[in-house]
Amino acid sequence: MRWAIGVGAALVTAIGLVLMFLLAQATNNRALYERNYARLFGINVVVAVLLMLVIGWVAFRLIQRLRQGKFGSRLLIKLAAIFALVGVVPGVLIYVVSYQFVSRSIESWFDVKVEGALDAGLNLGRATLDSLTQDLSNKARAAGAQLENVPDASAGLTLERLREQMGASDVVLWTGGGQLIAGTGTARFQLSPARPTAQQLRQARSERVVAHIEGLDESETAQVGTGPPAASVRALALVRRPGFDLGSDTRFLQITVPLPPAVVANALAVQEANREYQERALARGGLLRMYIGTLTLSLFLAVFGAVLLAVLFGNQLARPLLVLADGVRQVAGGDLRPTAVLPGKDELGGLTRSFAMMTQQLADARGAVEKTVGELDAARANLQTILDNLTSGVIVLDEAGTIISTNPGATRVLRAPLAAYEEQKLSEVPGLEAFGQSVHQQFAEFEVEHAQHGLDHWQHAFELHPGGGGGGADDTVNIVARGAGLPGRARLLVFDDISEIVSAQRAQAWGEVARRLAHEIKNPLTPIQLSAERLEHKLSGKLAGVEQALLAKSVKTIVDQVDAMKRLVNEFRDYARLPAAELKPVDLNGLVADVLHLYDNESGHAVKVSAELDPRCKPIRGDAQQLRQVIHNLLQNAQDATEAAAVAHPQVPPSPVLVRTRLSDSGERARLTVQDGGAGFAENILKRAFEPYVTTKSKGTGLGLAVVKKIADEHGARIELSNRVQDGAVVGAQVSLSFAVAPERPAVLIPPSEENTVA
Repeated sequence: MRWAIGVGAALVTAIGLVLMFLLAQATNNRALYERNYARLFGINVVVAVLLMLVIGWVAFRLIQRLRQGKFGSRLLIKLAAIFALVGVVPGVLIYVVSYQFVSRSIESWFDVKVEGALDAGLNLGRATLDSLTQDLSNKARAAGAQLENVPDASAGLTLERLREQMGASDVVLWTGGGQLIAGTGTARFQLSPARPTAQQLRQARSERVVAHIEGLDESETAQVGTGPPAASVRALALVRRPGFDLGSDTRFLQITVPLPPAVVANALAVQEANREYQERALARGGLLRMYIGTLTLSLFLAVFGAVLLAVLFGNQLARPLLVLADGVRQVAGGDLRPTAVLPGKDELGGLTRSFAMMTQQLADARGAVEKTVGELDAARANLQTILDNLTSGVIVLDEAGTIISTNPGATRVLRAPLAAYEEQKLSEVPGLEAFGQSVHQQFAEFEVEHAQHGLDHWQHAFELHPGGGGGGADDTVNIVARGAGLPGRARLLVFDDISEIVSAQRAQAWGEVARRLAHEIKNPLTPIQLSAERLEHKLSGKLAGVEQALLAKSVKTIVDQVDAMKRLVNEFRDYARLPAAELKPVDLNGLVADVLHLYDNESGHAVKVSAELDPRCKPIRGDAQQLRQVIHNLLQNAQDATEAAAVAHPQVPPSPVLVRTRLSDSGERARLTVQDGGAGFAENILKRAFEPYVTTKSKGTGLGLAVVKKIADEHGARIELSNRVQDGAVVGAQVSLSFAVAPERPAVLIPPSEENTVA
């Protein structure tokens, strides 16, 4: 920067010396002055612009630093102002005095009267030409009025008459688009006469007539001895259409009249004399501008030198302080990049080096902190991802039981939008009031136990009713919760939904009960039945008619009830001791068709059974014996439900039970669906329909669907139970089982006819 400033200052000084030398030579050599005037003027302008740009750039930098509040800006401005005043004030004084002296001296060298006479002659010539132009404009306007009613076809004769009357060289009639209609004079011998410009047409349309002089500007190019050039006055007038003829195009009349040669010669003579005088007077203006330019350049050089010295000296003093101030501002803004270090050996240079070392140490410390924070953020993100994907519910509470944060698992398990109740107490969440109070009580007891015995957590099982069902089995959720303390007296609550586990344990318990009941009840049933039959056999024929009838009725009642008990015991036995399934390829359609033979029209059932079997169904992996039992159970339940609905609504004929098979689009699973026309299931029954002893029939045991569910689990099949809704009303229920298709390999299908039929 110093080298560039030095070279620039030397270059400007050299240019100034050259200009002053040329000025001194020009005062004694007029020819040299006139020959180099343009160059001197251009160099002056370039030097002046460069100096103004440099000074403006320096001033802008100083003002910008001051607005940015940089340290040392005021000191730099003060030094620059002092040095600038020292150089500017004397220079301006000398400049004003010299300017007055030079301007008045040179102005007195020329005669003012001659210049006034030439100006008067020029004005007289302009007035004469303006008079001729105005006269032709008036004539053109009148001629345009004569052509208003003249059609285009006969306009030639009228134009020739007008040309003779006005003494014009040519008269031309144009359309509004600049197309020639007719012309006389010299225009007839031209292939493409000069047409008026679009601007002239617009001006004539707005002002009705426009006129101008042509040919006087060609005097400069005319050769000596050829006489004055042919100048003329050309007028363009608007020709209106008569009446309301709005559809016709506008026409324009162009008249060209040559100027008198004497007038042209006099005008050119006055113009030539004025030009020669101005050329002579050019030396006066140029000399005046040269002197003033040189003085102005000298003033700029003085101001530039003063400001430059002020900036250089002030920068040397303030630069270390500015470096420190910038470094402090960067550190305050969080920017710990290394700062500049000055190479000086003085105290200020050492201070900048110490500050740079301190900044580097701060940057290293912040890097270590940012690395630690990044690791913490990554760990926090991993923990949040784990919490979001946990099936267990997690709730963080404060000491008062207010919800701080939750995970999606908590919303799923508790069936409540817990995220919407953050910053509220858990006991205030609708449906979880009792749960929240119990959890708060468990934490209170845990704190006492933790203080006395050092326990680190508590665990408790809860039975919730988040749907507000008041304890019904349809909305019961069994959970096991575990609580622990967190730093800051926060509390961690983790819980899992164990409803399925409880349901499985309940099913296992029912199976054990069924096995024991079957064992305990079956043994005495046969002796009871045999004793009743033997008693009837011994007393038959030995009693009177009334007693004989009573005996027969009583024995029949005993035998019937024993048979009912045997069927009940058999159902218990089937549920408790269902054999393991032997999965083999089975033709599902054939199995269904074989079972449906027992439900044909001659079987005596009140409700008919229809089938829709998909011929694309592939063999499935299953146990044919157990699948027959599944189909029988489903069909019997469907017929019972449809028959019960028919009894409740005798006016509506019962719809048949529908058995349907379908192959999935992927071809990997086959679905078996049984639909009835009954009243459907209540919501609480739908949720527990596959549990033992849950039934809607007055004489049912509730083991039919439980056996179906157990067999489906053995086959790895998905089972679904739902109500069929039509137009918002329940029109029945359906049970669907989805079986996996058997692998495509050579296998012997088990014909349904070879399996034992279950009645």
